[in-house]
Amino acid sequence: MKRFLLLSILVLSVTGLFAQFDNSQINGSFQIDGQYYMVDDGIGITEEYMLEKGVPQFGINGFGKINYSLGNFSAGLRYEAYLPPMSGYDKRLEGCGIANYFASYDNGTIGITLGDIYDQFGNGFIFRTYEEWSLGFDNSLRGMRAIYRPAQGVTLKALYGKQRYYWAPYGSSETRGIVRGFDGEWDINQSIEAMNNSKFRAMLGGSFVSKYQDNSDTKYFLPKNVGAFAGRVNLGYGRFAFTTEYAYKINDPSAFNNYIYKEGQALLSSLSYSQKGFGVILQVKRVDNMSFKSDYTKGENDLDINFIPPINYTHTHSLPAIYSYATQPLGEMAAQLQVNYTIPKNTIIGGKYGTKITLDFSQVNDIQRDYIYNDVDGGINGTKGYTSNFFAVGDDIFYRDFNIEVERRLNKKWKVIAQYINLLYDMEAIEDHADAPEVNANIAFVDVSYRITNKQSIRLELQHLWDDINANTANMEEVNAHPDNFKKRGNWAAALIEYSIGSKWFVSVGDKYNYSNPLPENRDHYYSATVGFIKESTRITLTGGRQSEGMVCVGGVCRVVPASSGFSLSITTSF
Repeated sequence: MKRFLLLSILVLSVTGLFAQFDNSQINGSFQIDGQYYMVDDGIGITEEYMLEKGVPQFGINGFGKINYSLGNFSAGLRYEAYLPPMSGYDKRLEGCGIANYFASYDNGTIGITLGDIYDQFGNGFIFRTYEEWSLGFDNSLRGMRAIYRPAQGVTLKALYGKQRYYWAPYGSSETRGIVRGFDGEWDINQSIEAMNNSKFRAMLGGSFVSKYQDNSDTKYFLPKNVGAFAGRVNLGYGRFAFTTEYAYKINDPSAFNNYIYKEGQALLSSLSYSQKGFGVILQVKRVDNMSFKSDYTKGENDLDINFIPPINYTHTHSLPAIYSYATQPLGEMAAQLQVNYTIPKNTIIGGKYGTKITLDFSQVNDIQRDYIYNDVDGGINGTKGYTSNFFAVGDDIFYRDFNIEVERRLNKKWKVIAQYINLLYDMEAIEDHADAPEVNANIAFVDVSYRITNKQSIRLELQHLWDDINANTANMEEVNAHPDNFKKRGNWAAALIEYSIGSKWFVSVGDKYNYSNPLPENRDHYYSATVGFIKESTRITLTGGRQSEGMVCVGGVCRVVPASSGFSLSITTSF
C-alpha cells in the first residue's frame, strides 16, 4: 500500500504541473524545534541527573509536510525527524522518515481516503485519531476511510486500519489490533426543507467501533473482538442549546485496567444559553473504565483509540499550569459551570470599552466503586473488579478549580487582565505520586499591556501562587521521607515583561521562583529570555534559560517534562 500511495502522490503532483493554476494547489508547512541542554548545578542538573533522566546534550524535533489538491483529488505526506527527541518526549520516537501519507478523492457524495487517517466520532468517546506535536502524540489510523452522503444532511463513515505506534512497521506479524468503525450523522434541519430556517435545531448521530487483536495470553481468556458504541443528540432552540452523548464498551481486560472484565461507560451532557454580552454553559461528565486501546498490553497514552474530553478550564499562564489536570479514563465524574458577562460600554462600571467578566467552576471526583472483593483495593485481576452506581459520586476529589477573570481596556493604550484561582489538586491520583498530600492553592495574576506607539507595545505579567504546604507549614518528617512529592510545592512568584516592535519582533524576559519550598535545595529561580521574529506565516524564536520539572498538558493529555537548562530554537513556516 505504501508504494501505491507514494506513486499516487507523485502522479498527482506531476499532473498538477500541467494543470491550470486555478485548478491545482500545493501547500505545506514545516517546523524545527531544537534544544541544547546544559549542566546547571543551581537547579540540580548534574551530568548524573541528565544520564538518569535520559536528557541528551542536544535534541531536535522536526517535521515537514506537503499537501496537493486538484479538483476532487488530494494527497499529502509528512516527514518527521527526532535526532534524538527533545527531553520529555518518548525515546521511541528517535529516528526519521515518512511518518504519514494519504491520497483522497471526494466529490461531495462519495469520499475515499487511503493512507493515514485523522478523524473523530462525536466527542471522541469511542474513536478519535489526532496528532499533537507539543506532546509527541500521534495515533493516526493507517488504512482506508469511506464517506457516503446519500442525502442532504446525512453523512455515513466507515474506516479500517491499524494505528501508528512510533516507528513500528505495519507488518502482518505486528501485534497491534485492527480497528474498524462506522459513524452516521443526520442533520435534520438540512434534510427537511421546512426546517431550514427554524429556530429549532436537531442533529442525531451514532457510532460503532471494534478492535480485533489476537492474543497469546495464557493466564486469562481475553476477548479477541472488543466492541463499543455511542449515540449522540444535539438540540437547539433560539439561544438555548443542549448536547449529550452516551458510550458503552464491552468488557476489555488490559494492562491499563489491571485485567478486569468490567464494561465501560461514558456520558457527556451540556446545556448552554447565549446572547450578546452574556453566556452560560453547564457541563456534566461521567467516565467509567473507558480506556480503549488497540493493544491490550500497552499503557500510558500508547495506542489510544478514543479520547476523553476534559471539561475543566484551560489555564495558559505558567503558575496555574503547574497543576494541569490529566483526564482519568478509568473513572471520573466532572461538572463545569461557566458564566461570561460583558458589562456594557459607556457605563460607570463598564467604562468606555466595556468590561468582560468570566466566572468558572469545575470539579472532578472519582466514581463510586463497590469492589467484588472488598478486602482487595481495586479488585482482583481476572474478575469483574467492581460495580458502580451510575449516578453515585465518589468521595475523592481529583481536581477542583474556581476562578474569576476580569478583562478591561482602560483606553486606547492600556489593557488589563486579572484573574484569581482557587485550586485543589490530587497529586497522588493525577501524577501517580504515592502518598502525596493534595494541593490546596490560591493563584492570582495580572496581565497589563501598554501600546507605546502604533508600532511598539509592552506587556507586564505578574503571578503569585500560595500553597498550603510551604516552608512554614510542612511536616518535615513526611517531606524527608518522600522528597519527590514536594519538588514543586511551596509558594511561587513569577514575572514576565515583553516588548514588541510592530508585528515582527518581540523580546521577553521572565522568572519563576519557588521561594518557600519545604526543602531549601528546591528554592530555585527559573529564569528565561526569549527573542522572536514573525513575518507572515514564518515564526522564529530563540530562548535561553531554565525550565522547571512538571507536566505539559493539552486537552487533558499530558507528558512529563524533566527540569532543564540551556537554549532552544524554534522555526515554523507554512506556504
